[in-house]
Parts: sequence; C-alpha cells; structure tokens
Amino acid sequence: MAKLTEQRPDPNQLLRQVQAEEQEQRGSKLKIFLGYSEGVGKSFRMLDEGRRRRERGEDVVVGAVQPKVPDEINSLLQSLEVISCKTIAGVPVMDLSSIVARHPQVCLVDGLAYDNPPGSAHATRWQDVQELLAAGISVIASVNLQFIEERRDQVEKITGKHVTATVPLSFLKAADEIELVDAPPELCMVRAAQGTKPGSVLATRQQHLSELREIALVLAADVVDHQLEAYMRSHGIEQLWGAQERILVYITPQASSSKMIESGRRNAERFHGELFVAYLDQPGITAKDQAALHSNLSLARAAGAQVVTLDGDDPVDAILEFAKARGVTQIFVGQTSDRGWRDRLFGTTVDDLVRVAQGMDVRIFPK
Repeated sequence: MAKLTEQRPDPNQLLRQVQAEEQEQRGSKLKIFLGYSEGVGKSFRMLDEGRRRRERGEDVVVGAVQPKVPDEINSLLQSLEVISCKTIAGVPVMDLSSIVARHPQVCLVDGLAYDNPPGSAHATRWQDVQELLAAGISVIASVNLQFIEERRDQVEKITGKHVTATVPLSFLKAADEIELVDAPPELCMVRAAQGTKPGSVLATRQQHLSELREIALVLAADVVDHQLEAYMRSHGIEQLWGAQERILVYITPQASSSKMIESGRRNAERFHGELFVAYLDQPGITAKDQAALHSNLSLARAAGAQVVTLDGDDPVDAILEFAKARGVTQIFVGQTSDRGWRDRLFGTTVDDLVRVAQGMDVRIFPK
C-alpha cells in the first residue's frame, strides 16, 4: 500500500526533470511511431515523414533500418541519406560516432527494440538513441507494441509469441511526441494472411489484432497524459485533473463499500482508466471496524485497484491532496441518508468535498 506523506523530493525524479530541461534547451526532440502489430506501416510512416522533412529543408539521415524491407520502403530509402550500420560480432549496430560527427538535425531509427552485441557503446538500440538526443540530434523512431517491456506478457498471452529484446515504457513516456499507426485490423489481415488461412483462423487473428489495437490505444493515451502532466509541471501549472479517467473510491470502516468499488471498477474498465481505493489512517479503531476495513480492502484488491492510505486529520484535505497529485477525475464517496439537524445546517464532510473538488466529479453513494 502506498502511503501519502510529506516527503523530500525524490532524487531520481529531480534527475529526470533536469535531464528533460537540458534536452529542451538543446532542442533535440524524440518522436516515436508505435505499431500494434506487424504490417500496420509504422516504418513507412516514419521514413515518409523523414522524406517530407527533408523536402522542407531539414537535414535528415537514416541511422538504422530493418534487415529486410519491402519494396515501398526501399523506394523511400533511395530518397534519403543512409548512414550504414557497422558490424560487431556479425550483428549490425548503429554507427553512433559517424552519426554524431555528421550531426544532422534529425536521425531516423527503425526498430528501437534491438539488443547490441558485447563491445557496443550501449547494450540496446534505444540507449543509442539517448546518446543521439544528448548530442542535440532529434530522433524519429519506430517500435511495435510487443516490444514494450511492461506490455510484453500481456501481448504474449494474445499472440503466443515471446520476445526478449524490449524497450521500457519510461523511454516512451520521455518522448516529446508519440503517434499510433492506427491501421485497421482488416488491412493487417490482408497483408499478413493473403486469404490463405481458414475462415476460423482468420476470425481469431482479427480478434487478436483488435485486442492489440485496444492495448496500443490505451498505452498511447497514457503516454500523452504523462506528457501533459510533465508540461504542466515544467510550466508551473497546477494540475486539477488528468487527461485520462482516474477514479478514486474513498472508503471508511463503517461503510459497506462493495457497490462503490464495483462501480469504480466498471467505470475504470469502460474508460481504460485507473482505479484507486483510499482510506484515512485512523489509529486505535476497534477490532470490528478493522475487520470491516480489511474486508473492503480485499474487495478493492480483487477489483484491481491501487490501495492508498491517506494521512491527516481532515478527510477532505487528505482526499483533495491525493486527488490533485494523481490527476483524479472522479471521486466516489458514501453518505448516510439519515442526516440530523446539525448536518443539514452546517453541512457534512461530503458537502465540503463537493464544494472544493473543482474539476472533479463527486459521486455520492447512500450508506
């Protein structure tokens, strides 16, 4: 469980912020074309953008391409300057020294998820890209969903294909721009199947492609959301809500929270968002209340929620602090329907929360 407390800044977060600021000052930018499957055309889109940029006067080179490319890719390569890879232990590796010495404005890198052999400057190709960015060279690159480290197992369950070379999601989140090559599954079917497979196999393949496309759409939205948050932080803009749906269910030991948690789960799944279940740390609660809280937290974990312990004397302040920090868009709370004269006159905790939760929807569930 995460604990929300006042902490000194995380050195790693500060380092990433400094690196991002240095990259912005250098002017180098990273754009990534993300494909959800082979055959969507991400390499073509990347190289075609390089061609158009060169025609507009930018200095563009190709730093890496796939070993085997179709005819339409070859025709694009003929219109671009290619800096050939060098060979180490029989494996093609980006020629970083030549690219840095040439120092173009933009370098095109096809296939981020390659491991370099021993003796290379870096262990992976995406780390090669980091060196180019540090040298002030903008990079346009491509990668397939199956090679994203945090999505590899999920994709493998769908495709049955295991990959070893991966790119961390944090690298994608550091990109200045991500573009999903959203070719319809039917187009991938035409390119890959050529009408030679039985109808049932084709139907299964199309279902798999649709599932992969959905995962890629959610991932791209997550990266864009991260970019928005980084922009707002770097420009001193207070973030009151996120670009994605993030649902916070606030529970107490006295409330039966199963309906709130289940409703939160359904909404998070429908909008491909995040679900948090939070409660206020209350030392000295009774054994009965502790058992009820434990039962609710078990329901939350079963629903796939991130369970968070909030600190503070005022539940409204604690909820609002966490909600703002995590870009929450919806807050689910419970309130008894039996309100006494004091509550009707001065308002309840829920009334206070509704009043201050600007930019966030507060949904009230009867206890």
